[in-house]
Amino acid sequence: MVPGTEEDGVTMQVVVVSGLAGAGKSTAARALEDMGFFCVDNLPAALMGTLVNLAESSGGEVKRVALVVDAREGRFLEAFPETFARLKDSVPDVMLIFLDARDDVLVRRFQETRRRHPLAPEGGAVLDGITRERAMLQRVRDLADQVIDTSTFNVHELKHLVNERFGTLATRALTVTLLSFGYKNGLPAELDLCMDVRFLPNPYFVDELRPRDGREVDVARYVMDRPVAREFVDRYTELLRFLIPAYSAEGKRYLTVGVGCTGGQHRSVAIVEELQKRLTGAGFVVRVRHRELPGQGRTGGGTAHG
Repeated sequence: MVPGTEEDGVTMQVVVVSGLAGAGKSTAARALEDMGFFCVDNLPAALMGTLVNLAESSGGEVKRVALVVDAREGRFLEAFPETFARLKDSVPDVMLIFLDARDDVLVRRFQETRRRHPLAPEGGAVLDGITRERAMLQRVRDLADQVIDTSTFNVHELKHLVNERFGTLATRALTVTLLSFGYKNGLPAELDLCMDVRFLPNPYFVDELRPRDGREVDVARYVMDRPVAREFVDRYTELLRFLIPAYSAEGKRYLTVGVGCTGGQHRSVAIVEELQKRLTGAGFVVRVRHRELPGQGRTGGGTAHG
C-alpha cells in the first residue's frame, strides 16, 4: 500500500515540528503525543520517509506521526528539503510547523532554565548560539506551512494552540476558532484573520454593564441592538462562509479568526458569540476562545520552553 492512501480506511497524517531551541518544540511534541501521535525526536531528515513507511505498514496501528527536526541534526539538515518534498509527494496530509521567538525572549528562557544553548561556543553567549541556529534552520523555516511565534506564549497557551490546530486532524473538516481579545494586551500571534470592532459603542462606559462580559444577555443586547453591529455581523458572516470552503479546498485544516476590542471583555466577546451561532448553524465546525476572560485564555504558569 502507498503511504497516505485511504486503502483499508487508513490515512497517514504527518506533522513535522521544527524551530529554535527554547521556542517550544518539546511542549508541542508532548501535546501531539497526548493526542495520539507517534512522536520521534531528533530523527535524521534522511530517515523521515523510512519511518513513515514503517508506520504505514503497521496495519493501521500507527496513523498519526509527529517528527521533531532541528539543528541537532547538523549535516543531516542538508538533506531536509529534498526529503521533505518526497514526503509531501507520497503522503497527502503532511504539515511542517516552525516554532520561533524573538532573540530576547529565547535568551531569557535559557537564562531562566540555566541551560547552555546547544550551538553556543564554549564559554560563549547564548545569543551567538541563537544566531548560528537561525542560519542553519533558515531553509527549513522557508518550507514551513505555518510559522508560529511563541514569544508571548506560556506552556499552557502553546499546548492549547497545538490542540486547536491538530486535535481534529482525524476528521478532515476545517475547524474554525473564533478568538476574542483585547488590543490593550497585544495582538494574538496565532491569528489567520483579524477584525477590529472598536468602532462599536462600548458597554464598558455603562456602569451596570462594566463588570460583566459579552456572553451575558444584557451586554450582548447592548452591542447587537445597534444597526451597525447587525450589519457588520451579516457581512462578516457572509465573507467567512465564502472563505472557509475556499481555505478547506486548499487543504487548510484550521482557521483562527480574531475579533478584537479594547479590553476583550464586551464587544469582541458578544460578536464572537454571535458569529459562532451563525457559522455553526451553517454547518461549520466552530470553536470559541475568549482570551481575556478568566479560565478561557491566558492561563498562568511557565514559559513555552522546548
